[in-house]
Order: sequence, then structure tokens, then C-alpha cells
Amino acid sequence: MNKNHNSIFADIALLLVAVIWGSGFTATQVSLDSGFLPFTTMAIRFGIAAILMSVIFIKKLKYINKKDIIAGSVVGFFLFTAFASQTIGLQFTTPSKNAFLTATNVILVPFIYWFMSKKKPDIYSVTAAFICVCGIAFISLEKDLTLGIGDSLSLLCAILFAFHISSTGFYSHKVDTTVLSVTQMWFASILSFIGAFFTETFPNSVPVNGVLSVIYIGVFGTMIAFFIQTTAQKYTTPTKTAIILSTEALFGTIFSVIILKEIITAKMIIGGISIFLAIITAETKWKFFYKGKAKIIKSDL
Repeated sequence: MNKNHNSIFADIALLLVAVIWGSGFTATQVSLDSGFLPFTTMAIRFGIAAILMSVIFIKKLKYINKKDIIAGSVVGFFLFTAFASQTIGLQFTTPSKNAFLTATNVILVPFIYWFMSKKKPDIYSVTAAFICVCGIAFISLEKDLTLGIGDSLSLLCAILFAFHISSTGFYSHKVDTTVLSVTQMWFASILSFIGAFFTETFPNSVPVNGVLSVIYIGVFGTMIAFFIQTTAQKYTTPTKTAIILSTEALFGTIFSVIILKEIITAKMIIGGISIFLAIITAETKWKFFYKGKAKIIKSDL
């Protein structure tokens, strides 16, 4: 199989990840509605992923060291706090709004990297940030220009996911990425169990759809999705990866409308398009447009 075929299959695999993550917003909402509280949902989710990944990659974990544990704890901390704000936020907002607001983490990464490396973001990143803020305003602001608690937590989630991406990129060059994936799952799971133990009570009874939902996000939305993403990225570019994965916001809305019968307003559509345009601007810098234009000019000559 040649390189082009590998790239095509990788892009399809990443699109599958986006679909899984998009459906995860609805599955998490079903889990919460069925009686599972946020930290309990997360504890089960990360616990399932950590156990299954440990079994699969047991040979690599035999050589785990202090550096791996430190890296996993840092990345796992941001993973835990990001999902905590996202899951709690879902109690006060809709899955579609949560999905689009979470997707803004793509815009934030260059600015966090500026803070870490002193390298200023380019004009495309600044422009994308401005468009993104406009989109957030359309989606989130009420008539009195206030921001709801659910949307505020979703935005906090985006910031924390941006730190998670940045810290993952930092440590991926220093430790084994497979070990890093497993250790961050364990750390996020442990923190989730601690949060659930001190702040929540386990429900006496949970309907079948709630149990199936939390198992789904643990097996598919966490373990399988992260594994597919890591493997697929070997055969495609980071830019294409970011663009494809950002479509999780679109799939999150689709699943919310189909399964939860969420009503989409004109404001949400305008805001969603704005955020999606901001993501494309930040990640591609519209290079595909200039490349296409250059080909046309060359063919005319």
C-alpha cells in the first residue's frame, strides 16, 4: 500500500474519531440524565480506558520510570480538569453549545505556546481569535449580554484542553507516547475517583441506557478514539489532523439534534459557522486556497 493510500485511510480514521467524540457529548449527557454525577462519570470513563490500555500495552509499562510518571501526572491533570469542566458544564448547557465552545481550544493553543516559548502568534492566529470570540458571543451571550455558567465552564474546558495539547506536545518528545497515554489515563482516573468519593454519592439505580452510555464513552470515546488518533497521525499532517478532528463540534450538534431532539437556533448556526471558520483560519492559514490559485495561474501560463 502506497503513501497516498495510507494518508487517505488515516484521514478516514481521524474522521471516525471526530464522529466518536461528537457522539460522546450526547452520550455524556445521557449518562448525567440517568443519574451518574460528573466525577463518577469521569471515574468510570477513565478507569475503563486506563485498565484496558494497561492490559494492551503491558509490555511497555514494565519499563515505566519516574520521568514517565511526572509527565503523565502533568498531562493527566490537564486532562482531568478539562473533562471536569466540560462534564459539569453539560449540566447547565446543551451538548451542541458545549461541543462548539470546547472546539475553541484549537484557537487558544498558539497563544499558550506564545506564553511558553515567547514566540508570537501570526496574523492568522490573531484573526482566528477575533472571529472565534464573535462566534462565542453569538452562541453563548444572553439578551442581557451575560454568560451562563454552563457556557463559562465550556470555555474553561477549551482553555484547559489547550493546555493539555501544549503539555502533551512538550512531553511527547521526552517520553514514550504510549506510556504517556496510559499514565495520563490512570492519573485522570484517580483524580476523578477522589472527586467522586468526597463530593458525590453513587446512584442507587441507573437505567440501562445510562450504563451503556458511560461504557461507550469509556471504551470508544476514550480508549479507542485516542488509540486511533495516535496511530493515524503517523500517516497524515498535523494541519489535516486538526481540521478533521475539529468537526467533532459539527457531529456533536448532529447527534444532539437526532437523539436528544435539541432545537438549533439561528444564533447557534451563525456562531457555529464563525467558530468553524476561525478553526480553519488558525490551522490552515488558508494555504490550500493559495495553492489552488497558484496551480490555476501556472496552468494558464
